[in-house]
Amino acid sequence: MNARAAAVAELETRIGHVFADRELLELALTHASVGQGARKVGDNERLEFLGDRVLNLIVAEHIVQALPEASEGELSKLMTRLVNYHACADAARAAGLPDALRVDASATRVGARDNDRVLGDACEALIAALYREGGLDAARGFVTGFWADKFANLDAPVKDPKTMLQEWAMARALPLPDYVLLKQQGPSHAPQFTIEVRLPGVAPQVATAGSKRDAEKLAAQMMLDRQTETS
Repeated sequence: MNARAAAVAELETRIGHVFADRELLELALTHASVGQGARKVGDNERLEFLGDRVLNLIVAEHIVQALPEASEGELSKLMTRLVNYHACADAARAAGLPDALRVDASATRVGARDNDRVLGDACEALIAALYREGGLDAARGFVTGFWADKFANLDAPVKDPKTMLQEWAMARALPLPDYVLLKQQGPSHAPQFTIEVRLPGVAPQVATAGSKRDAEKLAAQMMLDRQTETS
């Protein structure tokens, strides 16, 4: 057994599922870089698309059941914390995905095998493969297991949206978010501030609140929510 075959076997042991459909598993484990040469090779991008939706469903289902008193806004903040490519990359590493991936040699040399985005996408592709072969229960078993620590800390304080947006931007090598006061109106005892938050390559978001800080926080949360919806 070669090193990669051993890594795939170890992956299946860790996730508690041996795939009957080996082609489906290989597809989930194949990065797009493998198919960039002359030979046409299927990759995991379509599975990643499906897996993202399955993951969102499972996490949403879990937190709604775990926190029956939480508001929609609180649940949305938790979704942002729990469903992102960093969280998926954490699960991928715990499952042993890095060594099991098929990645082009050139991409490997530049660190693709340990890249959070690559691992996050592969994790979602694996979730989709589990869903397609074993149904929602198989996918749920994976998420429940590899998000267990995060699920156990749902009551931990949620970071300020501005801090979360700053970390999101830094992870993508973007500059710090720029908060611009567009308008101030209303009497001095009850002012209303309209703030726009801007990041290069990201749709700006506008929010209004009774203080600059609250408007900035609301705009930051809107931008984070928008990224979750479009990821």
